[in-house]
Amino acid sequence: MNHVTPHPPLPLRGVFRTELTAGAHSAGYLRFILRSYLQSWRMAELTEAAELALTELVANVVRHVPGRRCAVLMLRRPHGLRVEVADGYAALPREPEANVLAESGRGLLIVAAVTDRWGVVPERDGGKTAWFECDAKGARARPGVARPE
Repeated sequence: MNHVTPHPPLPLRGVFRTELTAGAHSAGYLRFILRSYLQSWRMAELTEAAELALTELVANVVRHVPGRRCAVLMLRRPHGLRVEVADGYAALPREPEANVLAESGRGLLIVAAVTDRWGVVPERDGGKTAWFECDAKGARARPGVARPE
């Protein structure tokens, strides 16, 4: 059964967190929420990259996580934005390959290309958290560096 994610409370604070069963329309709704927060935080320049990276992480949940349950965290940071997508599935993603002929497996390459930092952290409960950060204008770090925390 799908749970409806409520609209973000106003005024928009520095954090948004929700748990859901991801489905075909989940990424679109989460993009709307992310866009709303970024506009409120005056970081609209991050919208395109952050929406694309979030979509890829949610698509990985839909495709690979049994039951498709996940938790999404959007967090305002002093230097920009951090987004985390956590699930209870222990299998870690394979290192992304730049294989233009592959039918799948390019999602994390896209995340690496459009974010400043990203990674996947195994959790003690057997799940994992995939995350990315986008730096606000004037605070850019080394682009595309993949480092676990």
